[in-house]
Amino acid sequence: MGSDFVEKMKTHLEAEKIRLETELSRFAHRNTKPGEPEFQSEFPNIGDKEDENASEVAQFSDNLSLEDELEKALRDVESALKVIEKGEYGICKYCHQKIDERRLVARPTSSSCIQCKKTLTQEV
Repeated sequence: MGSDFVEKMKTHLEAEKIRLETELSRFAHRNTKPGEPEFQSEFPNIGDKEDENASEVAQFSDNLSLEDELEKALRDVESALKVIEKGEYGICKYCHQKIDERRLVARPTSSSCIQCKKTLTQEV
């Protein structure tokens, strides 16, 4: 795997990290307390009427689900960036073989090759 490819993937991952953090910041704030989740969804305050309270709860519930998905994606991106810094990007963490570049283009945060992934998910 060439250094140009790895640099291209690094640039893509850094842009994705910024996008995810921006998306999270629209409805959540960063926690600075150790041991707590990195982001915390803010409870919306629409009003005091019953229908407004119901809307607040529904919106907060949606935000929690979205926050969870975005945080998982952000952790994957950060992990991939750490692997790049170690010089191990594109190497399967299970069999230690090269991950096909087409897989990395499709899913830049991949840490396993197709065969190991299929074995792990019992798709073989």
